Amino acid sequence: MLPDMPNDPILTWSFPLPRPHTGIPLSNGTQGVLAWGQANVLHLTVSRLGFWDRRGGNPFLSKTTFKEVRSLLEANDEEALLRVFGKNASHQDPARPHQLGGGRMEVKFDPAWTLTTGTLYRKNGNIVITLQNGSQTRDLTLRMATHAETGWLTLPPDLVPATVRLCPSWEWIGPELTEVSCHPPKTWTSPDELGFIQTLPEDDALALIVNIGTNHLQWGTCVGSDPGQAARAAANAPVAALEEQRIAWWAEYWKCVPEINLPDPVLQEIVDYGLYLQAICTPPQGLACTLQGALMEETKIPPWSNDYHFNINLQMIYTPALATNQAEHFAPLWSLLKSWLPDLQKSGEAFFRDSEALMLPHAVDDKCHVVGSFWTGSIDHACTAWMAALCWDYYRYSGDREILRELAWPLLRGAFAGYWAMAERQADGAFSLPVSVSPEYKGSRMDAWGRNASFQLAACHAVLRALPSAADILGQSADPRWKEMAEGLPPCTTQILPQSAEFPEITAERIVLWEGQDLEASHRHHSHLAGLYPFKTLNADAPEHATILRESLRAWQYRGAGAWSGWCVPWAASLHAYAGEPEASVFWLHSWNRLFTNEGRASLHDTAFPGVSNLDSASGYHDPLAEVMQLDGRFGALSAVLDLLVQERNGILHLLPRLPNAWADLSFQGIRAPGGFLIDARVENRRVQQVRITSTRGGPLHLRLPDGRDITRQTRPGEKILF
Repeated sequence: MLPDMPNDPILTWSFPLPRPHTGIPLSNGTQGVLAWGQANVLHLTVSRLGFWDRRGGNPFLSKTTFKEVRSLLEANDEEALLRVFGKNASHQDPARPHQLGGGRMEVKFDPAWTLTTGTLYRKNGNIVITLQNGSQTRDLTLRMATHAETGWLTLPPDLVPATVRLCPSWEWIGPELTEVSCHPPKTWTSPDELGFIQTLPEDDALALIVNIGTNHLQWGTCVGSDPGQAARAAANAPVAALEEQRIAWWAEYWKCVPEINLPDPVLQEIVDYGLYLQAICTPPQGLACTLQGALMEETKIPPWSNDYHFNINLQMIYTPALATNQAEHFAPLWSLLKSWLPDLQKSGEAFFRDSEALMLPHAVDDKCHVVGSFWTGSIDHACTAWMAALCWDYYRYSGDREILRELAWPLLRGAFAGYWAMAERQADGAFSLPVSVSPEYKGSRMDAWGRNASFQLAACHAVLRALPSAADILGQSADPRWKEMAEGLPPCTTQILPQSAEFPEITAERIVLWEGQDLEASHRHHSHLAGLYPFKTLNADAPEHATILRESLRAWQYRGAGAWSGWCVPWAASLHAYAGEPEASVFWLHSWNRLFTNEGRASLHDTAFPGVSNLDSASGYHDPLAEVMQLDGRFGALSAVLDLLVQERNGILHLLPRLPNAWADLSFQGIRAPGGFLIDARVENRRVQQVRITSTRGGPLHLRLPDGRDITRQTRPGEKILF
């Protein structure tokens, strides 16, 4: 038998925690709280996911077609292109849709008391905040309901706050909101209740109400046309029933996720804290998670509108839920995408002139309105393809045929139809994508495109690989065009180029961004390598790919990390894991933890300090408003650790493909793999002692063991296989 895992660790924070995103997070996927502060003042930043000002959306897809965009690009007609992708916004409207934060509770104690530590108990989601006065200590406990928009702070009987204030976000962003026709919130204060309602010109209002009890503060939120009554009911909801439901939910969550015990304390915390954040940011009872989820600051309008980014960010947030056995966490996302399908179909038909095509732009609000006028992002069809591939992977892990039929199948077919409309067929029967982009490379310049972008080729092949299997499962006919394109479209674009400017005589064939466009310098999007990861259409073990991938990685490494962002470092770690370079993967995860997290463990877009990457917010290094928190890096790091333990390459599960040198002892239980297999393993003194596979659904198992043996066998539902 595999040994029991150690008791669940606690995580601690040391005050002062001087900014919202240094705070300890708590959320239920709809409401979020950040607990921070210093000296004798505790701040509770409260936000509510889904509080959108949706004005300013860009309806470009109703104004142009792929054929027209291609014509404008080939004619280098920048003026006409900007006219097509621009929008005629009123000066009274915001430039783009965006979410808004909520407000801040300021709980001030007698100056003799000082905040010292915050302790997170992961197993039950409790946060205990300790204050000290000489030799005396007192604990405050912060909890949140899992299925209701309310949270509460329990106070000791002999520690009563001197004052409690509620500050709407308007106190910080009021001038910006005034410029776009918003009005100040309605606020009120009484001995037992604080509250405000922030209205918007065209969208639902937010209410935040605080109930001040004898030994507790309880708050409620609601977004709606008349949200005050519901927010007040939440702030006064009986805690006992909520507590029972909350404890049961946390117990069930930890029962289902993997238990992982690593010898590396940095990577162990990436797992421990990542699993906690997964519980609070993407729970099935919440709303679909955005860049920040429900953990928004009140001090500014959230960066990038806290929107849905589909060119990597949202995929990074949700991908680890596959291996961590939390398929139900996708439910809010799938529900949102299903509600968008009519709009995606309408956009695809208008843009591609094909009734089967779907089109998902790279940045949208919760109604699928385009955020901004970034033309290269708007025509990045890999956004549609990646979501189709992720939904297909969800089926492969979960076996959920309903989602396969209702969402994965239309996404796969719609992504293919878009690529078919984009493609040209050459005289020799080969296909190409004459106008394609690589995410954010060269921004929105007129030369930010080319033929056969490697990112688009990999995404298209991921769709083409999935379609025949999905059709077979659903009893649908195979489209002969799938096979034609799979055989005729190159897997990536390569050129023979110098490895460096210093030694131009040393050349090698490697992957480029698109025809004629090499990776010229460090860049945050490793998209030309997406065939290795995440799409896995290229295999470092395959003779036909190995040399090209090795030379591509060498050239990429030569250009360095000087323009990397927080979320792209875990992506680099996963690339190294799939390239068979675990030491490099561990190095980059350690680097990410040091460079792209702050003193409160928040995952940052820019570096925490200048001097390493040009994405360093150097002008705002000492400016709290310059800090940009995004969840993608944290979840990408969790995925990268899982990739060191279990991978799938070309339909074969690779268990512990290569151990980092320093990893002598480790164990894990319950990592989920495609096919619905649960995998356990134990390593002692660098030797794999035991492997156990549980087949939850039955079906074929293709496994490569750490000793290199390949195992292929048919399994029965519930069967356990011990090696």
